[in-house]
Amino acid sequence: MPGMLHARIIRPPSYGSRLIRFNEAALRSKFPAIQKVVVDGSLIGIITKDEYTAVKIQQNGSEFGEWEEKTPMMPESPERLQEYLRKLPAKTQEVKKVGTIDFSSQADSTIHSASFYKPYIMHGAIGPSCSIAIYKDSRLEIWSHSQGIYPLRTSISKMIGVPEEKIHVTGVPGSGCYGHNGADDVSAEAAILAMAMPGVPIRLQWSRADEHAWEPYGSAMIMDVQAKLNSKGMITDWKYELWSDTHGTRPGGSAENLLPAMYIQKAMTGKPAGFSGGAYRNSEPYYKITNLQVDMHFFNGPLRVSSLRSLGAYGNVFAIESFMDELAEKAGKDPFSFRIMHLEDKRAIAVLSRLKILMDKHGIKPATGIAFSRYKNTASYCAVGVQAALGKSGEILIEKMFSVIDAGEAINT
Repeated sequence: MPGMLHARIIRPPSYGSRLIRFNEAALRSKFPAIQKVVVDGSLIGIITKDEYTAVKIQQNGSEFGEWEEKTPMMPESPERLQEYLRKLPAKTQEVKKVGTIDFSSQADSTIHSASFYKPYIMHGAIGPSCSIAIYKDSRLEIWSHSQGIYPLRTSISKMIGVPEEKIHVTGVPGSGCYGHNGADDVSAEAAILAMAMPGVPIRLQWSRADEHAWEPYGSAMIMDVQAKLNSKGMITDWKYELWSDTHGTRPGGSAENLLPAMYIQKAMTGKPAGFSGGAYRNSEPYYKITNLQVDMHFFNGPLRVSSLRSLGAYGNVFAIESFMDELAEKAGKDPFSFRIMHLEDKRAIAVLSRLKILMDKHGIKPATGIAFSRYKNTASYCAVGVQAALGKSGEILIEKMFSVIDAGEAINT
């Protein structure tokens, strides 16, 4: 754009850090080409004519600020993190209850339990987020690769106090992801900088470090499962407990869901609003079990989190299907037969049966793994199989993969 300037954000050392003072004079002395320095609470933005200068300032900018730093927000090792998450205050919700579970020991029964863990996962966008904004004639124009420009407009309006009808957000192609990356946040930051320097377009480009450190991650999850088998190898009792943070904090019209809202002078410090139900998606097994209980424990975790592909279904299906394999071994059944004997849905049985035919046809060796799921327990059916091996250095090698899907009839409308 004609006259466009380039911007970067000088980030705090950690989420909870707060700016005590910033030496703008010293920064300008070292980088005289700076066009504008914006300090709003603990948010520091710099605007320059060329992008290279903006990058150099961002790389060195932290030395000009003094921050009140918080203690580390989370343990460093995965093992200690799991312990830490279990001890966080949690709000418990009963997701599903059928019959009455009974895990008292009986002569003809087998009780088995296991615990599974999904770590925090970043989206890892190949292209970092970017946005352009201009504030002119009391109107704010923003170009964004957000997945929801109207909710973003509402959120930005609440954050900066500009009426929605004075904000226009244009959706443009940009770095995307299956879930929620930094697209909304960079647009909100660009809006703040544009308001501070009216009349010229401001392009704010996140670095890869910005994207990977400050984007909302997919929440860590802990899944504890316990089941009882009778003498015929049937599951009679099932208990599933899940610990997780929310899995959806897109802007949704809530200013506190935007990253800069945490740091501006009029900071919005409430926990970001989100879709909590996504955490227990697919936590209820699709298998027929007489006595079943599923409980959800919502915690407020140490990292910023939001939507990652399939929300909680990713961790829940992994835990349930891994546990089904363990139960099949305890029952002395092959994984296919064990799953099918617990299914009533003919379409579910069909995808598993077809998968077995495919794998038998290709002469699959014993080192195999299978899994089944119906997304949200209401949508498409999928059964997958993998033949794997251990390499000479102990690495896992994927040799063959199979998938059978029933998505229903596809209608071109």
